Amino acid sequence: MKDTRIAIIGAGMAGLTAALSLQKNGFKPIVYEHAPELGEVGAGLTISPNSTHGLEYVGLAEELNAKANVPQTQAIMHYQTGEVLARSQRGDIPLKKYGANYYQIHRADLHDMLADTARANDPESIVLDRSFTSYSESEDGIEITFANGETATCDVLIGADGVRSVVRSAMFGPEDPKFTGNVAYRGLVDRGDLRDEVTTPESGVAIAPRKAFTRYLIRGGKTINFVAFVRRDGWDEEGWSIPVTHEELLEEFSDWHPRISDLIKAAPADKVFKWALYDRDPLDQWTKGRVTLCGDAAHPMLPFMGMGAAMGIEDGVVLGRAFAAADTIEEALERYEKARKERANFVLVRSRAARERLQGDHPEEYDESKHKNEESLGLFEYNPGTVPV
Repeated sequence: MKDTRIAIIGAGMAGLTAALSLQKNGFKPIVYEHAPELGEVGAGLTISPNSTHGLEYVGLAEELNAKANVPQTQAIMHYQTGEVLARSQRGDIPLKKYGANYYQIHRADLHDMLADTARANDPESIVLDRSFTSYSESEDGIEITFANGETATCDVLIGADGVRSVVRSAMFGPEDPKFTGNVAYRGLVDRGDLRDEVTTPESGVAIAPRKAFTRYLIRGGKTINFVAFVRRDGWDEEGWSIPVTHEELLEEFSDWHPRISDLIKAAPADKVFKWALYDRDPLDQWTKGRVTLCGDAAHPMLPFMGMGAAMGIEDGVVLGRAFAAADTIEEALERYEKARKERANFVLVRSRAARERLQGDHPEEYDESKHKNEESLGLFEYNPGTVPV
């Protein structure tokens, strides 16, 4: 099995974690990425204890501890009054309770860790500028075709190419993701001379009718990451990094508490972007022949529980362990899907439901005891490095 040729489409969190887990278990996967280079993308990212376990499994414990922030407190606040409606204590509590820290980090910093480690293990493990278009499967293996006309062969194909997965469409037929009615804004702000109140509590979500605004510290507390969600009736723009003006943001949030409005005013005009949130229904089947799906390609997550990257990381870890435990490709893929599908699809559905929790019509009536968040659902207790496969 260790000489099995494994191709992964997509060098995102799920694809790179799968590559590292496979490498850890003696395999030599090749990751094909459509971008011509790996660059800084996105903004902040939450790494809950379940995903911390996964990243530690693939060898990133020291780097995480050095580069990620451990929030002491998280809170849900009223958008106008600033009143704290619910509070969660973090600090060393997750480590004591779950055996792993709760982190917040810049997405690019984590992505660099994953890519650098994969290349350190195998300098030829990531191939750039390869846009997957199709595959054909035979008894001899799988032939992959790329947009530039080049081909590659493998024994196993893993689609980790996101919510608009071309691999998924090649497996099961075209199916466009559905617009959820939410638009997201994201930005990074230098903490600089901002008043302490803007970052108190240091990690928080302000909630309003049909809107939510989350912000927290990253990069040693020097940078504030924010992501805001607004319900819209329609969307006709393309891309997930569409530039946004201060005027547009302030039109949406100008009457909010100064914790939010002051933060928006301090945001660099060239570092605020928006995109639409798209969704797909859960799949009953992830695997077809010797092709399977991983991360958002299998189960795109809405961000209202902060579990999107976590589920991709969990997938990647379990995938590598499933191949290590199996005697055949078919057994490995069966072990992987059996171990992951129920949990990932459950989180997909619960992440949809969490939108109502954070964008309800009466934020002043928010009651944490009436809602199920990611921790109260028991999601933090999962360890992809030890769960049975």
